[in-house]
Amino acid sequence: MIGGLKMSLGKNSVILLASGIVGVGIVVAALIPTLLAQDPSRAAPGEDPKRWQAVAPGRVEPWSGEIKITAPVVGRIGDVLVKPNDQVFGGELMIRLRDDEARARLASAEAQVAMRKRARNEQRASSRATERRQADDAVADAERAVVDARAALDDATIRRRTGKASEADVEAARTAYTRTHDRVRQAKAELRKLDADGDVPLPASVDGQLNVAVTEWLAADAAVEKLMIRSPAIATVLQVNVRAGELATPASSQPLLVLGDVTALRVRAEVDERDFAELKIGQAALVRAAAFPGREIAGKISSIAPIVDAGRANLRGPRSLTDVNVVEVVVDLNEPGPLVVGMKVDVYFRHDTTARQ
Repeated sequence: MIGGLKMSLGKNSVILLASGIVGVGIVVAALIPTLLAQDPSRAAPGEDPKRWQAVAPGRVEPWSGEIKITAPVVGRIGDVLVKPNDQVFGGELMIRLRDDEARARLASAEAQVAMRKRARNEQRASSRATERRQADDAVADAERAVVDARAALDDATIRRRTGKASEADVEAARTAYTRTHDRVRQAKAELRKLDADGDVPLPASVDGQLNVAVTEWLAADAAVEKLMIRSPAIATVLQVNVRAGELATPASSQPLLVLGDVTALRVRAEVDERDFAELKIGQAALVRAAAFPGREIAGKISSIAPIVDAGRANLRGPRSLTDVNVVEVVVDLNEPGPLVVGMKVDVYFRHDTTARQ
């Protein structure tokens, strides 16, 4: 008797029927995690379903989120200076692009500055005009010092990664680089004071030509600096997607590098919109990963998105017409334990009447 119907089966039919039942069982078993994540009333075997207010799929991410680094300009990859798990500081050089044309423009601009400065110095000036020239030169020299100190810091960082320099060498170079910025600010402040003084004559033609040449040199240096891919903050290199010789473009769908602050981890979960009103900032949650059965990681809700959206297909699988919309909820983990960035997890939200929206 099956489903209320009496059936007469031969030996081969019984085997086929048994195989079909086993196949259905396998499919249902595979769907259990998805069903559980979409319906909090479905709990683990032996677990009280009323214990959870909501359950949702999520993915582990760095506390900073994933920082995806792309190329600001089109260029050929020259040097890849970092690898996964490397620690980087804000401003550290990670990738150099090759662009001979940009570097040639910089060399030409440097030659123009030297020529214009020599022509200016050949013309006499009053004492006040000379004072103005000295202030202009101080600003230009300070800006040149910034470029040189930045290059020295890059060199120290590269040599440290190859074992030819120590951390102390890098710190010394960073300190020197910071001081050059202070020098620029001081020089510009002195120049502004002179500009505000009505006794200082306006720049002569040769002074103006030199100032234009300096400005063009700064622009050429900025173009070369765009070839230097630097870290925007203290972070860990999570992924390197390029090799020397490849072409980098701003329009590429794949980032050159992925960085993240992994000193702490969090989970970005997609909660059914029907549970949105019940979620509150500070509400307790537990995170479970299939890779670590029986292990629970505690956390709490740190943010709730103010918008309901379709969600990401990589968390819930291909979207169908019957799917519900979701709200993104970020859960800060008290202690990430064995979890790693990118891992898929299930997030269980506890009933919590003390948390506040």
